[in-house]
Amino acid sequence: MKYVLDASVALAWVIPRPMSPKALSLRDDFSNQIHELIAPSTFGAEVASGLTKAERQKLIAVGEAAQFLVEILRTSPHIHAYDAFLARATDISSAVQSGLHDCLYIALAEGRSASSSPWMTNFSRTSRKTSRSSFTWERYDAAAWVKQASQLPGERM
Repeated sequence: MKYVLDASVALAWVIPRPMSPKALSLRDDFSNQIHELIAPSTFGAEVASGLTKAERQKLIAVGEAAQFLVEILRTSPHIHAYDAFLARATDISSAVQSGLHDCLYIALAEGRSASSSPWMTNFSRTSRKTSRSSFTWERYDAAAWVKQASQLPGERM
C-alpha cells in the first residue's frame, strides 16, 4: 500500500513516542518493500525542524538532531516536489483553517488518490480540523490518522 508519510511519524522512528512501535513497523515494511512511502519535498526540512525543537525541549541531547536526521533520511520516503500541488494545498489550508505545511501532505494524498495514498500523521490538531470539514478520517491502529477520502470544494488534482 502507498502512504503519504508525515514528518511526525518519521520523528517517532528516533524519538520515543506512544506511536513509535507502529511507526517503526511502518518503516520496516517500507524497507522490506511491503509499503511505499511518499512525502512532499518539504519533508526533510520539517524533520530537521522537529529534531531541533526536540533538542530545545530536552527530549534529545543537543547535537543528536544531526545524527537522527541522517538516520531518518536514510529511509526517506519517495519525495514529490510540492509545486505541483501547492495551489490545492492552499485551498485546503483556507478551507480547514490549518497550516499550509500540513495541507501539503493532504494535497499530495489527494492527488495520488485518497484510497491508494492515505496520510499517516501523528498531528491530531490538523486531523481534528479536517474531520470537522468534508474530510473523512479513520484512526489507524490507535496510533496515526489515515486520510480515507477528500471531498473539499474545488478541483481534484
